[in-house]
Amino acid sequence: MKGLKKQRRIQVIIVAAVALLLSTALIGYALRDGINFFRSPSQVVEAPPEPGEVFRIGGLVEEGTLERGQGEAIRFMVTDGGASVPVTFTGILPDLFEEGQGMVGTGSYVNGTFEATEILAKHDETYMPKEVVDALKEQGVYQPSDDS
Repeated sequence: MKGLKKQRRIQVIIVAAVALLLSTALIGYALRDGINFFRSPSQVVEAPPEPGEVFRIGGLVEEGTLERGQGEAIRFMVTDGGASVPVTFTGILPDLFEEGQGMVGTGSYVNGTFEATEILAKHDETYMPKEVVDALKEQGVYQPSDDS
């Protein structure tokens, strides 16, 4: 009788462990496309990501680099003070997007250019994404606003 109870407990533990591993694997598989890693321009230049890898890049829109092309095509450089990366984007930019301001873009790095599928700009004069602030501080070019 005791042997049967012990065997049943072991079976329940094994089934629970397999179910836990399977559910973890399924969650990881489902989220694989939804995870976008953040990189600063310096990190992109130092270790370029794989072609087609979707990630987020952030920094300041470099002064004098914003070029509007045909239709909704836009080209500009994003910098963190240590390196600059060319960015292309086709679409409508946020209202607050301008040179010298913080931005975060989602897309992939193709042939030395970041091809953005989405551009986010700061939403007021004091906000900047934490990742961008950290990257700018690391480069020694972050200047906090007077309001903070």
